[in-house]
Amino acid sequence: MSFLPDSEPAVCLAPQAAPGAGRPDDPEDVLSCRLDAVFQPIVWLREGSVLGHEGLIRGPQGSPLHFPDQLFASARAQGRDVALEHRACRTVVRRFSELALPGRLFLNISPQALLAAEEHALDLAALLRQAGLDASRLVIELTEQSLGGNWPDLASAIARLQAQGAQFAIDDLGAGFSNLGRWVSLRPKYIKTDKSFIRGIQDDLLRQQMLRSISDIAAVAGAIVVAEGIESLEELACARDQGIACVQGYYIERPQAQPTRRHWPDLLADVSALRLDALHCCSEPGLPQDDAQGWALQLLRRVDSVTSKLSSEAAFSLFLAKPDLYTIPVVEDGIPVGVLKRSSLVERFSLPFQRELYGGRPCRLFMDSKPLIVDMHTPLLTLSRWLAETESHALATDFIITARGHYLGIGSSRDLLQALNRLQLRAARHANPLTQLPGNVPIDRQIQRYLASGLRFAVCYADLDHFKPFNDVFGYRMGDDVIRLLSQVLSQQVDGQQDFLGHIGGDDFIVLFRSGDWQQRCRRMIESFHQGMAQLMVEAGRGDVHGYVAEDRQGQPRHYDLPALSLGAVPVEPGAYHSRHQIAQAASEAKSQAKKQAGSSLFIERRAPTGAAA
Repeated sequence: MSFLPDSEPAVCLAPQAAPGAGRPDDPEDVLSCRLDAVFQPIVWLREGSVLGHEGLIRGPQGSPLHFPDQLFASARAQGRDVALEHRACRTVVRRFSELALPGRLFLNISPQALLAAEEHALDLAALLRQAGLDASRLVIELTEQSLGGNWPDLASAIARLQAQGAQFAIDDLGAGFSNLGRWVSLRPKYIKTDKSFIRGIQDDLLRQQMLRSISDIAAVAGAIVVAEGIESLEELACARDQGIACVQGYYIERPQAQPTRRHWPDLLADVSALRLDALHCCSEPGLPQDDAQGWALQLLRRVDSVTSKLSSEAAFSLFLAKPDLYTIPVVEDGIPVGVLKRSSLVERFSLPFQRELYGGRPCRLFMDSKPLIVDMHTPLLTLSRWLAETESHALATDFIITARGHYLGIGSSRDLLQALNRLQLRAARHANPLTQLPGNVPIDRQIQRYLASGLRFAVCYADLDHFKPFNDVFGYRMGDDVIRLLSQVLSQQVDGQQDFLGHIGGDDFIVLFRSGDWQQRCRRMIESFHQGMAQLMVEAGRGDVHGYVAEDRQGQPRHYDLPALSLGAVPVEPGAYHSRHQIAQAASEAKSQAKKQAGSSLFIERRAPTGAAA
């Protein structure tokens, strides 16, 4: 899979070559054919800035060997695949340097080609020097399922390159037979997840959990996760929600041979301002700022760091001078390596002769070299789980917060608990207290997200007929039972992975359908509600009641039937509506049409909205 483009469809292979022209069985054709490099950016998800570019290779345009799967398949058939890889490496490195692209170069190398390079078939260090690139900008991608049985030799080769400054990535994690033991042994700086984790992740809770688990493991290991194969706004949003740091894929940018000079400085605006802001739906007043509420960054406290060479006496003096200082971060070249704890140092120096013996020694003697270190974008819930899984005394300590592995400041478990409490209160404000379903704010967010994604969906407004007089006659407890019944009926008929159910308030509910059979689901809602209503009256000892008399709004006695269910549905085509306000108005009008019909009914608005896009 080396040098395959991200998410490149297999059907895009070039047509078969004409007889006698560029035959793939001719070894010289494969090794001497023209190779061109293309590059696909890898983006820091939250900053929108460029981490680097993955270098990919293409064969002759219009040839059967243009796409790399065919090119390398032909080379393998001839036993020349390693030689072709080495040539591809030279092409990618030189072109990367010529284009002066920002960030790191992610270079695909198979284990076999890497071992062959160690035998001087390819001098990577010399190649980088000739191209004017520092080895620290090179990230070698090893495909996870092709590490092979020669792991001990490969580990030695990797260690030598790491000593020169190169970094490593495990590519396609999750493809084939995963071996987390090799992750532990290699300790790569980057983990690139296989595209299969991303495809349809917004509708798959299992994929979400797996990606979240990978993100959690990587945070502990100090690795950075790159989610490959991002091809839609929804996939991008869901990757962000799982705590993923970096993304790559067609939605961000397709591989390009000559990216324009103007494009790269604008990437921050293109990805962050235009695309990521649409996911948050927080540019409109009244919508919650999730990113400002649920990440480790909000716990940040700026605390000056020290180096491990600082004397223990000087560190002790810092604690004495600042009674409210409990932790001093120890940082080398911007990277946290440990912490000094007030309790440990003060306790040691309170013993006889300890201060005299150790005061002039480096503070690293008393340093905790394994503190909890978290990225600034670690979700608070993930952070709380990590703290809960540590030893009990760690709950009273601080932890280090980093950005891209570099020290920012510290956070405390006390601040974390307070932040989680605020999140719980905020969640309660956004949920209906009777049904615990999402309220108006989450409903608006979801509609706005669908609109920003250009998705096709249907909005259904559910409302009860004759509910107020029923509530007046039979009491608010029976009224609450009816609302809970409706909530259960709606919940049972929606697809939890595709549809969204919210409770506006009272007897008003909203369903956002993405299920293809949403009309049948609506009809089953009506049927189930009638059955549930009859059962509710039996359980209340009112089984013989099919109607009742109550005063209308003019104070006149009037006969009412039991509550019925009116559903007003509006299919939403991409581009047809431009705001959640338009959709809310259309759904309300559809519900009003449904209520004009006697008994339970479903009204579907099939007219195009006023002012719809052409």
